Amino acid sequence: MTGMLDGKVVLVTGAARGIGRHSALLFAREGARLAVADITVDGVRETADLIAKAGGEAIAVGVDISKSAEVAAMMAATVEVYGRVDCAFNNAGINGSLAGVSGLLTADWPEEAFDRLIQVNLKGTWLCMKAEIEQMARQGAGTIVNTASLAALTGFRTTAAYAAGKHGVVGLTKTAAIEYAPTVRINCVCPGWIETDMIAAAIARHGDNLLTRVPSRRFGKPEDVGEMVCWLLSERSSYVVGGAFTVDGGYMAD
Repeated sequence: MTGMLDGKVVLVTGAARGIGRHSALLFAREGARLAVADITVDGVRETADLIAKAGGEAIAVGVDISKSAEVAAMMAATVEVYGRVDCAFNNAGINGSLAGVSGLLTADWPEEAFDRLIQVNLKGTWLCMKAEIEQMARQGAGTIVNTASLAALTGFRTTAAYAAGKHGVVGLTKTAAIEYAPTVRINCVCPGWIETDMIAAAIARHGDNLLTRVPSRRFGKPEDVGEMVCWLLSERSSYVVGGAFTVDGGYMAD
C-alpha cells in the first residue's frame, strides 16, 4: 500500500523544529522526497538527518524567506536535485517574542518589530508562494499549504503584527487559490495551541487557563497539524481549494 505522498517532491519551510520538522518526518513516511528549509541551518540539517536515518530522502537548505534572492536559491536547489516541486508546505514564521516583543498593545509595538513580523510571516509566505506557483505552473500541477494561525481568524490581545500578518496569509491563500486553480491547488491551516518551542512560554504561564477554552482539553501536538497538511497536499483532498482549516481541538467552535 502506497503512502499519501508516494513519489512526490515536497518542500517544507520552517523545518528546523516544531510543526515543520514533525510534518517533514511524516511526509517522508508517506513516501515523499523532501527539501527541508529553515533560517536555522544546523536545525534543518538535523531534520534531514532524521529523515535519512528513518529511511527517507531529504536535502537541507538554509533560507531567510523574507529575502527574495534566498527564496529563489531555495527553489533552484530543490529543482536541481529533484527536477520538480510537487508540493510545498510554507510553514516558516515568527511570533512577537522572536522579534523581541512581548505583551505589548497595538499602539506600543516598535515599528521595527512590526515590520519584521510582516516581512517574515506575510511577505515571506508570498515570496515562497510566488516561486512555487511559477515552478508548478511550468510543471502543469502542484499543491501548496500555508501555515496561518487562529490569530488569522480572530483577535488576540498583544499580537498586533502577528495577527495582521496571519490574517494576510489567509487572504493570500484564498486569492491565489482562485487565481491558479485548477493547475495549482492552494489551502492553509490555522493551528491552535500546539506544543512547540514558539509558544512554550505562553503555555508555561497560562496553560491551565488556556485549556479551559479548548474543548478537547489538551494542547495539540505538531503531528496533529502535520496529518492535516499531509492530507491537504495529497490527492485525497483533490476537490479542496482555498480553505482555511483549523487544527485547534475545537477552540474556534466554542
